[in-house]
Amino acid sequence: MSAVRSLRKLSRVALLGATPRDSLPDAIEHVAKVHRAHHPGADLRPLRKAYMLAESSHRGQMRKSGEPYITHPLAVTLLLAQLGAETTTLTASLLHDTVEDTAVTLEQVRREFGDQVCYLVDGVTKLEKVDYGSAAEPETFRKMLVATGNDVRVMSIKLADRLHNMRTLGVMRREKQVRIAKVTRDVLIPLAERLGIQALKSELEDLVFAILHPEEHTTTRELIREHNSCPDPLTGFATQVRRTLREAGITAQVLIRPRHTVSVHRLRLKRGQLGDCDFARLLVLVDEDADCYAVLGELHTCFAPLVSEFKDFIAAPKFNLYQSLHTAIADEEGRVAEVLVRTRRMHQVAETGVIALGDPHATAEAAPDAAEGGAGGASAATAEGAGERTDPTRPGWLSRLLEWQSHAPDPNTFWQELRDDLAQDLEITVYCAVPGAEGAAGGALPLPGGATCVDAAYARLGEAAHRCIGARVNGRLAALTTVLRDGDALQLFLESNHGSPSGPSPEWLDHVRTPSARLAIREWLAAHGRREADDSRSDRAPAESESTLGPEQEEQEQHAEYGENIPVVPGHPGTPVRLARCCTPVPTDAVTGFPVRGGAVTVHRDSCRSVARMASDGRLTLPVRWEQGEAGCRVTLRAEAFGRAHLLADLTETIAAQGAAVVSADVEPPREQRVRHTYTLQLPDAAGLPALMRAMRQVPGVYDVTRSVRQAAAN
Repeated sequence: MSAVRSLRKLSRVALLGATPRDSLPDAIEHVAKVHRAHHPGADLRPLRKAYMLAESSHRGQMRKSGEPYITHPLAVTLLLAQLGAETTTLTASLLHDTVEDTAVTLEQVRREFGDQVCYLVDGVTKLEKVDYGSAAEPETFRKMLVATGNDVRVMSIKLADRLHNMRTLGVMRREKQVRIAKVTRDVLIPLAERLGIQALKSELEDLVFAILHPEEHTTTRELIREHNSCPDPLTGFATQVRRTLREAGITAQVLIRPRHTVSVHRLRLKRGQLGDCDFARLLVLVDEDADCYAVLGELHTCFAPLVSEFKDFIAAPKFNLYQSLHTAIADEEGRVAEVLVRTRRMHQVAETGVIALGDPHATAEAAPDAAEGGAGGASAATAEGAGERTDPTRPGWLSRLLEWQSHAPDPNTFWQELRDDLAQDLEITVYCAVPGAEGAAGGALPLPGGATCVDAAYARLGEAAHRCIGARVNGRLAALTTVLRDGDALQLFLESNHGSPSGPSPEWLDHVRTPSARLAIREWLAAHGRREADDSRSDRAPAESESTLGPEQEEQEQHAEYGENIPVVPGHPGTPVRLARCCTPVPTDAVTGFPVRGGAVTVHRDSCRSVARMASDGRLTLPVRWEQGEAGCRVTLRAEAFGRAHLLADLTETIAAQGAAVVSADVEPPREQRVRHTYTLQLPDAAGLPALMRAMRQVPGVYDVTRSVRQAAAN
């Protein structure tokens, strides 16, 4: 409510017009007071000058809410002042719409306020729809992100600008509210999270929640109102914690920190039912890092800790600079409270993120001095290993984003990749080494959650990852498509530099999570005339015209391969059935049938991508089951391995140990240290296929075993 009253005051004073020369305008008195609380020695003259230019430029313009337009830049500036932004940011925020909506030019801003303010104003200025058409919005965001790469204050202003617009979105028509809310959800909220500006992120989430999910929002707000109407059990809990810390001689401030609306909603979805202590958390603020662990020790000694809830983000900060200890404790009555423990400085950074770091240019200038005063080589080593935290004003995720966007000139591709990239809200760190690689190819490597060895290769090596042929994860050979976990040790193997590389497999596109890897693979495939679906690994069912066999011949072929264990269509006895070559189903696989020309039915595994594609095209599906009978089946497996002596002998020995018989075997000539073995095997029981494939993967040198995918016949 205090924020609303402040904005109403700004609205009233904005109508009063000009003020005496050299005095501080009434409209920015409150902004100046808040700013001075964070920066007592701040020079207010640039703010006065910026306000006078903004007020005169926007004079006569009105917002759709009916208020003078100047109230908008004033409100944005007040938001940033409350978060502790420095004077340059506030000056630019007052002017952020002048170049876009008035006759003021960038050259005028540069001449009167300097290069930094001009850069910030230019960074948040939208591109004209007249010039860019439907590409205006994605290209505007691209422009802002590139500008943010040099100065994160650009995005701070944009986030505050969007928050005030979201607060006043009710005057817009419903369709526009939804469109703006979706962009805020998909792009700006993730950016606020990555920049650590929780104060803006939390309110943006609640405002978006109210627009996109009004019923759930109403339900959650009602739950919060019901909870607030009763005494809060955390009050007594907080008193116990204060007494415990006081008796231990630890100076600390214990606060009750209510959850915001979306946080309560998420917790309700996770737990199903909320307890009385679930609507807020205890926040313990101390002076020094060591005090955090002292508080933790007292809490875990005097209360019953829930060990599974403990997380140490002080020793291992999040990628967005967040640091805190998280734990949960239970009192004698069995009530459980979540507790956050941090220093006051950590709390400031947790709330305001990069805004708390101040002028990034000053930070960058101070960094070399700090390095000189440090421990020499140790400082450099720490900086290299820190990855995300080497330059807090240019975080690693932003560097990666700026890198891949340069390879996405198409606005639609950039827009989709940006949304996909920002949707990955979990970051992991792996420790990557590349034997024989040129330059520094080792050390900590931050990646989005769900990233594979392929993503890691492109993140570490760039285009050199086209030569990647294998990997070890935690000392064990693994497929390049293996999903990595936080803390994994990764070793990548590359083809030799002699000759042209075989290049990335089109199948990698099905497993990569990072836009940089996806764009690099597509670029290589396009340059080398390769399709995204490799001919030798086609994922589509052959069209009817592609089959070289008639229905009867197909049925005979499948009987020969599977004996009596054939798929049948219930209710359609005698219907010719053939197994799709794209996924080669075997008995016990869950399968789906599709009628094809000639009265036959083609059977695919349910997990085959062709099933989803043909179902979405409206193709008729038929239920299929495996006919009871002999359990034996025939299957073709392909083993990918690094070439070595005795590999064939070891693989056939493993196959025999699993009870399978080799019907035929084919070994392709070695190609740049890689070799491919293809085996047609007769299994006594189809249920033993997964165990057989696992055993083959455990043979030294083998990094992948897959069911063979046969090439469809040409038309």
